[in-house]
Amino acid sequence: MKRTFLLVVFSGMLSVYGQQRDYAIQAIPFTSVKLTDQFWQSRIETNRTATIPASFERCENTGRVKNFVMAAEKSGKFCTTFPFDDTDIYKTIEGASYSLAVHPDKKLDKYLDSLIVIISKAQEPDGYLYTARTIDPQHPHSWSGDERWVKEHDNSHELYNSGHMFEAAAAHFFATGKRNFLNIAVKNADLLTRTFGPGKRSVAPGHEIVEMGLVKLYRITGKKDYLELAKFFIDQRGKREYKKKSGNSWENGNYWQDARPITQENEALGHAVRAMYLYSAVADVAALTGDKEYLQAIDRIWNNMVGRKLYVQGGIGAVPDGEQFGADYELPNETAYNETCAAIGNVYWNQRMFQLHGDAKYIDVLEKSLYNGLISGVGLDGKSFFYTNAMQVKNTFHYPRLEAERSGWFECSCCPTNVARLIPSVPGYVYAQSEDGVYVNLFINGSANLVVNKKPVQLIQQNNYPWEGGLLFTVKPKSTADFKLRIRIPGWARNEAVPSDLYSFQGSQLASVVLKVNGEVTSYSLEKGYAVINRKWKDNDKVEVSLPMEVRMVKASEKVKDDQGKVAIQRGPLIYCAEWKDNDGRTSNIILPEETVFKPVFQKDLLNGVTVLKGEALGVNVSADGKSIHTVNKPVTVIPYYAWANRGKGEMTVWFPARVKEVDLLTK
Repeated sequence: MKRTFLLVVFSGMLSVYGQQRDYAIQAIPFTSVKLTDQFWQSRIETNRTATIPASFERCENTGRVKNFVMAAEKSGKFCTTFPFDDTDIYKTIEGASYSLAVHPDKKLDKYLDSLIVIISKAQEPDGYLYTARTIDPQHPHSWSGDERWVKEHDNSHELYNSGHMFEAAAAHFFATGKRNFLNIAVKNADLLTRTFGPGKRSVAPGHEIVEMGLVKLYRITGKKDYLELAKFFIDQRGKREYKKKSGNSWENGNYWQDARPITQENEALGHAVRAMYLYSAVADVAALTGDKEYLQAIDRIWNNMVGRKLYVQGGIGAVPDGEQFGADYELPNETAYNETCAAIGNVYWNQRMFQLHGDAKYIDVLEKSLYNGLISGVGLDGKSFFYTNAMQVKNTFHYPRLEAERSGWFECSCCPTNVARLIPSVPGYVYAQSEDGVYVNLFINGSANLVVNKKPVQLIQQNNYPWEGGLLFTVKPKSTADFKLRIRIPGWARNEAVPSDLYSFQGSQLASVVLKVNGEVTSYSLEKGYAVINRKWKDNDKVEVSLPMEVRMVKASEKVKDDQGKVAIQRGPLIYCAEWKDNDGRTSNIILPEETVFKPVFQKDLLNGVTVLKGEALGVNVSADGKSIHTVNKPVTVIPYYAWANRGKGEMTVWFPARVKEVDLLTK
């Protein structure tokens, strides 16, 4: 009852304050969706029982909590490395709050309240909350500057900290109905509205997310100042003087997404995580204000990213130096960065783009990132992580900043705590609703309780996705209900590897999508990637969808030089990789001719249960004396990309040469 009440409160607040515009399509809250799915429910449970407790423990053990205690006492020395370390506590509270919303836990609830007390005591009387300065204002962190805000554009992360705190406070209020954390956030946000804006201080935040957080506070409170400040921060981009002709992204402003106003931008540039948070905020503000220039800008940027800068497993951010997007078609494998936080940001942005446009292509990209380049960032134990997500690991070479094995924590631990807050919210990406019906976006077992045209409707999913393509939907309206049910037909089931020409499938798709209503094969219209079924729904009406789960070879555009003559492997939404453990200790010597045939085999005792693909390929062997090489037929096993590096350290590859083109000779 509490969560239902809160949703009514949110709606009532916004109507009182006169908000009329918003996303035409609204996501169904994750609290209205109950999962019974083995694939995702087990991950959410692991996040609850392992990831979140480990994150809190590490926040305490590393001094992140102590920083807040010292800030309250105005005594001591900032004891961690980065001024944004405060956000690791905020993000873990956010994830814990989402968990509480569906899994009540008195002990966790009490612990969160104790942390919130510590945070409140660290807040200065005017609302400022930033332990890297408050502990010792005369000797703040070296990134912070001598005064508040003077290095905000660069590396102080003062507003970044506020943004994550706003997101966490909104989640906590939603989950518990308590205002203890929300009051802290509002006090800080009010300070920002007094400090920044027309005729006041101006800045383009160095690391975006405060804009997203301000929008969330606006949705809760209806205070228009917060929305206006979010837009103000976005509109400050492109006003700073840079060396415009410099090839250095820091010097020309591209690193910060600050080289030009967002309304003049045409491509995804700079630090990939910052970019995702900025574009998500632009989408939010566009939805709430109707700003068409914003909308046109993010449409252009999205087309550039998906058409030229997206890895085949949904990762983004190719360049280790600065964690940045590369140039168009710059997608190297051995040095691929693919930060886990960037994959999470990619999910946030594509969800918003879907809500703006109602097109399945955005969910196609979201799904690709979610099932591959995002959950690869957390180990199956829930307590080991990748900051970067490699595309290839060789025994002979590894780039110093990239990882071949998982870690329990990082000096900069933004990714583990970002995972902690994303995973519990996955049920909120399954369904969405517009005025005339319901969207089914993700295929996850469970039930959702909806209200469609003022009538209660329960929608039940049954499937074994992502391993099998048979989907069953049972529609249970309380009384006969007339609405459109839109079921996403994934791009990969329509012979489309991605919604651009960046990647494509080799050969023809053998099977087609089949849809049945109450057991009868039914024709359907396909609108923006959705099968649309418009009818008067009765209790226990059933819709069956059969998606072709063929093993497909993927090839890259000829413009992606690093992938020429190579193939990747996809089945359903999953990208596969070869790992050393299954292939005689090596993967860099595998050749996959185009005619290679793979057989799916489900192995319940491997990697928490996975469908592996087994086939016959070629292996390149070197003679014992090192004077000759030859190829031999060899069995090859590939596993889902997300599951690699859970069995020790060794070689891994996503892209396989289809034939021998040349041989590099190594000399020492």
